[in-house]
This record gives sequence, structure tokens and C-alpha cells, in this order.
Amino acid sequence: MRIAILSRNPSLFSTRRLVEAARARGHETKVIDVLRCYMNITSHAPSMHYRGEELNDFDAVIPRIGASVTFYGTAVLRQFEMLGVYPLNESVAITRARDKLRSLQLLSRKGIGLPITGFAHAPDDVEDLIKMVGGAPLVIKLLEGTQGIGVVLAETQKAAESVIEAFMGLKVNILVQEYIREANGADIRCFVIGDRVVASMKRQAKEGEFRSNLHRGGTATLIRITPEERSTATRAARIMGLNVAGVDILRSNHGPVVMEVNSSPGLEGIERATGKDVAALMIEFIEKNAVLGKTRTRGQG
Repeated sequence: MRIAILSRNPSLFSTRRLVEAARARGHETKVIDVLRCYMNITSHAPSMHYRGEELNDFDAVIPRIGASVTFYGTAVLRQFEMLGVYPLNESVAITRARDKLRSLQLLSRKGIGLPITGFAHAPDDVEDLIKMVGGAPLVIKLLEGTQGIGVVLAETQKAAESVIEAFMGLKVNILVQEYIREANGADIRCFVIGDRVVASMKRQAKEGEFRSNLHRGGTATLIRITPEERSTATRAARIMGLNVAGVDILRSNHGPVVMEVNSSPGLEGIERATGKDVAALMIEFIEKNAVLGKTRTRGQG
């Protein structure tokens, strides 16, 4: 099987692991920088070109598209889908998951547990917005933020008002969420492939920090999740339409709540914490499901 891996950096841990796992199972791989791809968009003979050559004859494509290149990256993936190449995650699902507000609204509609979340436009509504999510302390998030960047914990009413008004003054979109104090700076990353959680780890924020991202000094350890947490993670991935997802869950007093559904979860933390060959499980999923033209949307989304 010929597998394309859309990644801007072939030396990244996750990209290298996917290449190793695919080759170990007898597949041919090619790492492709999405920003160097260009497309011929035509009715009868669409094509994809890369560094002066036409790309063809791929059986599957694994998107590892960074948040900063979502728009162009999903356009490239959509072109592969139009060509009938099987995507591990579809372009429509990635776009859906990358929109934090849209993804929360979709999860809410399906009854998935979520932290109380507010969204507003006008600074006149700040006081009621804070009251709506239960008051301070609360968490303020930039909609476009990743890896914990643009996430602020406001511990008092005055601090919350000041931060929200500052962000609104900069004309950026933000979410305001209740602070799940009982989580104690920890979350659970559930790695979902298909309809099951194949690995899970607890991420604990370093002392004095509430963000548990490994990029911010958090630590990862193996954890046993409950049946309710397992069900929440698989349902959340399914609602997003993702075959592979990293679902981040907090343990709250009212059950598991989903913080985010990541369409391109990293492999380094989860593989080291659990000792599982997650990359091989991703390749195995492709082997079982990759059929030319087997894409729900065929790039139409």
C-alpha cells in the first residue's frame, strides 16, 4: 500500500513514528509538505502536484496538518479525497474539530458533558457573561489558541472583567468557561482510533500552572479510565466525524467533561506514557478500512 503523510516536518516524532510503523508493516510512504502542494481543480481530471511532479497512485493519506495551516492543509486533503484517496481523517471532520465554538455546539447538541461555556461579542455583556458560567474563578480561551497558548485563568471577578474586556478590545474571539477546580490541574487524553480508546494518559500541570499541556511542562502518566469516560471519548470523536482523535477530558463533580477533540493528536506523550505502539494501530486501521473512494464526503464539505 502507498501511504502519503501530510506533514510539514518529516523529523517530528509523530511523523517519524508513522513512517516507521508503515514501513515495518510493508507499506511505502511519502512525507509531503502541504504548503508545497498545488492543485489543478477541474471537473473531469483534477490533479495534485508537488515539487514539480504529479502525485498519483496513493491508496491512503494521513493528515498531520498544523493549526496554523488548517485552511490550505484541508484544501490539499480535500483534493486527495476528490481523487479517491482514503483519508485517515476527512477534511470536513478536521475543519469541524478545529473550530472550537462549532465543535462545542455539536457536542452539546448530542448531550456530551461539557464545562459551562459562554460566548459573547459586546463588552456591555461581560458581567452577565461571567455570571452565566458561575462566576470567578473562570477560564478565558482564545478561539484560535493551541497547546495552551491564549488560555488564561481569571481568579477574581475584577480580573475576569479586565481580561475579557482586553481581549474584546483587540477584536479577538474568546470563550469563557467554568473552572473545574476538582480536576486539580489534571486532564485525561484519550486516544481514539475507530470506535475504541486504544490508549489513555493523565496529564498533570506543573506546580503553579493550571494548563496540563506537555508543551507547558506538564507530566504524563498511564491511567485507567472509567467506562463512562471511555464512552464519552468515543462518542465525541464520532460526533466530530474523526477516525483518529485525541479527546481531552476533565474529571468533574458531575462526571467527565470534554475540553477539546484534537484531530491531529501527538504520539510522543501517549506512546511513552502507555508503552503502546499507537502508530502501528493507526496503520492497522488504514489496512482494514482503506478503499479507493471510501470517503463519506468525497471532498464535498
